[in-house]
Amino acid sequence: MGRQLAAGLILAVAAALGAAGCGGAQGGDYGGEHPDYATALAGSPAPLAALHRQANELLPGGKEAYARRIDALAGYPIVVNVWASWCGPCRFEFPTLQKLSAKYGKRVAFLGVDKQDSDNAAKTFLEEAPVPYPSYTDPDAAIAEEIGAALGQPDTAFYDRRGELVYLKQGPYSEDSELRADIERYALGEGSKGG
Repeated sequence: MGRQLAAGLILAVAAALGAAGCGGAQGGDYGGEHPDYATALAGSPAPLAALHRQANELLPGGKEAYARRIDALAGYPIVVNVWASWCGPCRFEFPTLQKLSAKYGKRVAFLGVDKQDSDNAAKTFLEEAPVPYPSYTDPDAAIAEEIGAALGQPDTAFYDRRGELVYLKQGPYSEDSELRADIERYALGEGSKGG
């Protein structure tokens, strides 16, 4: 009986991980309905509104285009998520990014880096799990390497208002509260431990 219970638990965990990693046919946006970005982000400052107008776009240009965007966002803290459509943990984390980019997107710039992915697969995924910001395509992982996110994904980089990289979280956020704490600490400098 103990072996049957253990086998059942293993199958249940495997099924849950498979569903989290591959998405499901139901809903398709890996965490329910996404926020109403138009309402949440109405009145954003012009540089952030420009990002919102590029929601779900895959932007070319490599390291140079990415660096120009970081420079253009001077004065705003930046959160950059490195992801890929084929990455199960990335898909699992996307609902957290959806919620918190809506919550903080009027004060913090959000960007994505779509690392070593197919553009078609990435576009399909973003149709199912939309975010209110663009992602730079990174087929050769050059952007990811530049920010130190070369080992895997997801990774999340935090830049201060001067455009300086101040923290890189390797691996997924499993709770909204974890990402919220890092945004407040590293992007906004509001955490109790400083930033």
